[in-house]
Amino acid sequence: MNRKENNNISTKLTFLLAGGGIGALLALLFAPKSGAALRQDFADAARQGAEQTSCAATQLKQQATNYYEAAREKVGEAYQAAQELPAQASEAAARAVEPVTAALEAGQKAYRETGRQTEAVEIKAASA
Repeated sequence: MNRKENNNISTKLTFLLAGGGIGALLALLFAPKSGAALRQDFADAARQGAEQTSCAATQLKQQATNYYEAAREKVGEAYQAAQELPAQASEAAARAVEPVTAALEAGQKAYRETGRQTEAVEIKAASA
């Protein structure tokens, strides 16, 4: 679930509880009861509302804890991945440099061998 859906659920739950409370209050006000019975009904309704609110708060706390743990885990994974990036970059750079170094060494070797062959030809030409 994404954050928008969770906010939507929380909003719906809040409106449900508020509507239930208003409905209970109106039912009590229009019921034909004595003052003592009506006060008792108000007290019961208030107690019930407090229990429902406590239950909803507990559920919201659990959801918040779950989201916190999930976010913490994702951040930890991202941190670990970021810690590995410099080593991966160094390895990639080393792999990229190896062929260039090998080609450079091969070129130097070929140049030296060509220089030796040229010297040998010049020596033969000079002695003949």
